[in-house]
Amino acid sequence: MINQLKRKLAGGGVVLGTFITLNCPDLVEIAGLAGFDYCIIDTEHGPGNPESIQHMLRAAELRGMAPIVRVTDTAATTILRTLDVGAAGIQVPQVNSPETAEYVVRSAKYFPRGDRGACLTRSSRYGFVPGVAEYFEEANRETLVIVHCENRQGLECLDGIAAVDGVDVIFVGPYDLSQSFGIPGQIYHPVMVDAVASALAAAKRAGKPAGIFVGSVEEAKARIEQGFSYIAYSTDSLVFAEVCRNIVGGIRG
Repeated sequence: MINQLKRKLAGGGVVLGTFITLNCPDLVEIAGLAGFDYCIIDTEHGPGNPESIQHMLRAAELRGMAPIVRVTDTAATTILRTLDVGAAGIQVPQVNSPETAEYVVRSAKYFPRGDRGACLTRSSRYGFVPGVAEYFEEANRETLVIVHCENRQGLECLDGIAAVDGVDVIFVGPYDLSQSFGIPGQIYHPVMVDAVASALAAAKRAGKPAGIFVGSVEEAKARIEQGFSYIAYSTDSLVFAEVCRNIVGGIRG
């Protein structure tokens, strides 16, 4: 397995993705055909679980798009089961300390970097690999670990979180972060402008790409100009709702 998404990020490229909250492989396939580099299959806010998301993972792979899964929590078994069914990477919410980041990495990596449980599942192509040791090396090298900065507690120690070996991307969740500052939804409040800039600077100091959620093309372009390179555009349901609203409004005037 060669993770082209990880390669592109490591080379300084900008990658575009979208959140998939609906349990629908067809939407994943459409996103891939549209040209997204990756999708984030959202099991935190969506109904998916390791069993139900497998066809969504296959749909992404079919269309050359990296399937990242946002897990529900930092538990080792949650991370293990998500990676075993074939996720190219995990996106982990509420990582608010360097110790938590280290635990996430250990849970996602095999020995010697971590202690992920070993079993030849879908992630190892059901055992169709040159050898077990070679597969472990491949998985450690290619699996993406993305941690969320979405709480002021995590922001305060983000330099330590970003410095953890094995953390690949720092992802800013502006809406949750705004809640933790007591200004829910005000993602361009001066406090939030400073917070987002601080998170981006911490990622840059660690030499790690920074990601962020955006809700419009204009916002995406502005965030890229600001220095973010892992751009997560809206969600499947919100995109569909916007298109439907525009169609109905346009026809009925």
